[in-house]
Amino acid sequence: MAPAQPYAAPLEWGTGPRLFEMFLEPTCPFSVRAFNKIDAFLAAAGPDRVTVRIWLQSQPWHMFSPVIVRCVLAASTLPEGREAARKVLQAVADHRLEFEFENHATGPNREATPNAIIARIEGYTGLSLVEAFEVPGLQHAIKRHARYGRQNGIHVSPTFMVDGLVDAKLGSGDPVEDWAAAFA
Repeated sequence: MAPAQPYAAPLEWGTGPRLFEMFLEPTCPFSVRAFNKIDAFLAAAGPDRVTVRIWLQSQPWHMFSPVIVRCVLAASTLPEGREAARKVLQAVADHRLEFEFENHATGPNREATPNAIIARIEGYTGLSLVEAFEVPGLQHAIKRHARYGRQNGIHVSPTFMVDGLVDAKLGSGDPVEDWAAAFA
């Protein structure tokens, strides 16, 4: 395997001039619902009209959130870049309860270690993440995600921004056509 890039690839899809930013926490059920709509949204809004950018919004009540966020960004440093990161996000979304505590406090994951979480993600994705996870400079990407969320007043996930402005009317339960209408 080639060594990790020195930077985390932007988590964005589409090539359009309009910007739809999603602030997501990988194990949050509402964030998972929003994440799983990205392709349908791009198809509805037009990938040549809109760019979707994901910002990771780590939240302390999701106990393994920082480890998983670091895994996503570590994956983005691999040669596959954003697509490797997307594989991690999809694996966590598809197996969300295996990365979460019951009632945010109990359950079998209390016995899990960060290494076990990394190994679980590697098993689901086929990616080798340990080396990239350990890159000291990765915290710059993590801090960039956290800082950007704070600068924009983001406190919960998912939160959506349309062309740089938070749009509180948009939610993860909305049909993608409603999201696309914000770009009409």
